[in-house]
Amino acid sequence: MTAPLLEIDNLRVSFPTHTGRVEVVKGLSFTLGRERLGIVGESGSGKSMTGRAILRLVRSPGRQVADRMVFDGIDLQAQSERAMRALRGARISMIMQDPKFSLNPVMTVGAQIAEALRVQERLPHRAVRARVLEMLEAVRIHNPERVARLYPHEVSGGMGQRVMIAMMLIPRPDLLIADEPTSALDVSVQAQVLDLIDELVRENGMGLILISHDLGLVSRYCDRIVVMNAGEVVESCVASELNNATHPYTRGLIAAQPRMEETRDELPVLDRSAWSGT
Repeated sequence: MTAPLLEIDNLRVSFPTHTGRVEVVKGLSFTLGRERLGIVGESGSGKSMTGRAILRLVRSPGRQVADRMVFDGIDLQAQSERAMRALRGARISMIMQDPKFSLNPVMTVGAQIAEALRVQERLPHRAVRARVLEMLEAVRIHNPERVARLYPHEVSGGMGQRVMIAMMLIPRPDLLIADEPTSALDVSVQAQVLDLIDELVRENGMGLILISHDLGLVSRYCDRIVVMNAGEVVESCVASELNNATHPYTRGLIAAQPRMEETRDELPVLDRSAWSGT
């Protein structure tokens, strides 16, 4: 049996407040192979913080602890910050929310993608340029030579998303964490970007963690789904069986989704008393 790519056991992330520390991730556990895992839930459920914790990007005064956090046999908690910098990007990449705003406004698109490659590999200038143009073509950008010379403010939202994907994938990582990678895009561009991520993940045999609040989107692009609420996993299921979920929170999220041919007078709201005990 193939060993998991990522193993997380009892991950906890907390921050101080005037009333004491508050946990935003509470005992999260899951394993991931070279597959597509979706993490869904409302805003504030701990999805994004989980992705950051995997990369050990929770900074003081935040605190993260886990019984086990192992990536491809590497104990992430035992690594120095220098060792983690070598892993980030090279083997684990993360597309942040609104990725276009993560781009450096004073560097051209090509220079930023090249920088992401040079940090991980020592290559001659000509080889780096060839890889940059190849990656821009891979993310379906026409005329990559022209786009490589542009600055972030000169590209559209959809193209900015593609540029960020190119930057994260050019080092050829083993695991991609995509945190709401299409949240700022219209529906047609969302589909294009997600199809692209899906295609690149499959072609390169990568693991994918897709973080989203969109149940339909995640069930379409992922193999398995983890549902989070208030920092905890409340349900885990095969993506194709999401509509058969049993937890009241998951059922509430499904019921609250609008339908193409909507006949209800109003959308239902989550009945939190069904699982919170209030």
